[in-house]
Amino acid sequence: MKNIAFIGIGVMGRGMAANLLKAGYSLKVYSRRRESAAEVVAHGALWCGDISSCVRGADMVITMVGYPKDVEEVYFSAGAILDSAQPGTLLADMTTTSPKLAVRIFDAALERGLDALDAPVSGGDSGAKSGTLAIMVGGERQAFDRALPVFERMGKSVRYQGKAGNGQHTKMANQIAIAGAIAGVAEAIAYARAAGLDPVAMADAISGGAAGSWQLNNNGRKMLAGDFAPGFFIKHFIKDMGLAKEEAEWRQLELPILSRVLESYQALADAGLQDEGTQAIIKAYE
Repeated sequence: MKNIAFIGIGVMGRGMAANLLKAGYSLKVYSRRRESAAEVVAHGALWCGDISSCVRGADMVITMVGYPKDVEEVYFSAGAILDSAQPGTLLADMTTTSPKLAVRIFDAALERGLDALDAPVSGGDSGAKSGTLAIMVGGERQAFDRALPVFERMGKSVRYQGKAGNGQHTKMANQIAIAGAIAGVAEAIAYARAAGLDPVAMADAISGGAAGSWQLNNNGRKMLAGDFAPGFFIKHFIKDMGLAKEEAEWRQLELPILSRVLESYQALADAGLQDEGTQAIIKAYE
C-alpha cells in the first residue's frame, strides 16, 4: 500500500494528510477549494482537479469531508469514487456520517470488487496534527488489516469494531459521551464564576481528581482563555449529535442529556456562532 488518494483537505484532513506524507506515502489530494490543500501540496502531495483523476491508480482512497450529503456525493456521483476506483482498491471513509450510509457504501463497493471501511475519528485538529487520533473502524477484518499501517500513521488508538457501520456506531457513542462531558465542564466553570472562585484555580484543583478529562484539560482551558477558534466546529458537532439522536430514536432509545446539549448548540448556531469551536458552549451560560 503505497499510493493514497485523500479527498477532503479541511481542518482535520490537512493534518492527517500531512502525517501520511511524513510517513513516505505517495499522496494525491482533492478538495473543493484548492487553496485549502496548498500546505500539503507544498510538502509533496499532488493536487488533482477532480475526484476521478485523484482516485485512479490509488491503492487506498481516504475521504474526510463534512456532511453525509458530501459523502454521498464523493462516492455515488457519476465519475466519483465508486465509478473511478479500480477493483481491489481499499476505500476508507473517515468522515463522521450515518451508519446506514456506511453500509450502503460497503455494499456498493463489494459489488464493484472494492473493499470499504467506515473509520471515523476523534481527537480534533490537535489529534490530526500530532497523529494521535482515535480511529474506530467497521468493515471486513481483512480490509482492516490491510489499512492498519496507514491508520497507525494518523492515529494512536486504532480499534476494529466489527461489521460495516460499526465504526460509525462507535463514533455515535463517542459523541454522546463528549456531549455530556463538555457541557459538564462548561457548567463547572459557570458555577465557579457565580460562586466567586478563581475558575483557573478551580480547574487546576479538579483536573487531578475524578473530574479530570480531555474535555476539561483542553476545551475547558480554551473556555477559560476565551479562545473559541475551531478545533472542531459547532456546526459539525450539531451534525454528529443529530445523527446520534436519529439512530437512538430509530431504536426507541431516549437520550435526554444528548438532546439537551444538542438544543444548546443549536441555539448558539442560530445566534450565528456555528463556525466557532465546540468550547463556545460556555457562551450558553454567560
